[in-house]
Amino acid sequence: MRGPDGDEKGRVLLEIARESVEHAVLGTPETEYDDGWLWEPGATFVTLRHRGELRGCLGTLKASEPLIRDLRHNARAVTSEDPRFPPLAATELRETGVEVSLLSPLEEVPCATEADAVRELSRGRDGWYLVYRQHSGTFLPQVWESLPRPGDFLRRLKEKAGLPLGFWDREIRLWRYTVSKWG
Repeated sequence: MRGPDGDEKGRVLLEIARESVEHAVLGTPETEYDDGWLWEPGATFVTLRHRGELRGCLGTLKASEPLIRDLRHNARAVTSEDPRFPPLAATELRETGVEVSLLSPLEEVPCATEADAVRELSRGRDGWYLVYRQHSGTFLPQVWESLPRPGDFLRRLKEKAGLPLGFWDREIRLWRYTVSKWG
């Protein structure tokens, strides 16, 4: 994706995300942007932390919308649609941090066995997306901070997808991706 350097891009994306969070909670206006790079396809996740604790995380895995639309949608949605948390209250805004993750394209990783998958996991670098029939789940690379062992990471990803921890089937499909993140 073309555009400004990483620091400037991050500053703009964080500004947009913060505005969209405030718009969702307070109804405040959002700034119009015409920067060309914001209108290229992009996939984002927006993470909220209240007093340092996870308060929501929602996003998109595949770039199918302009980056600014995807980011605004995810920033608004994370305030009230993450099923793990109640809607964000206006009183929480002041102590709520916003993090934006910009995802690379997904790369499928063929894995016939769970041992193959564990060998493919790049600790601390990759996010992973798992699909098995109607089950799916993803972990951003940031999850490695709390699950540093590849076997644990994969088991918890299966659990997030609604599968038993020890389950494996040849139909499981895995994709990896990287992120640029700002917060």
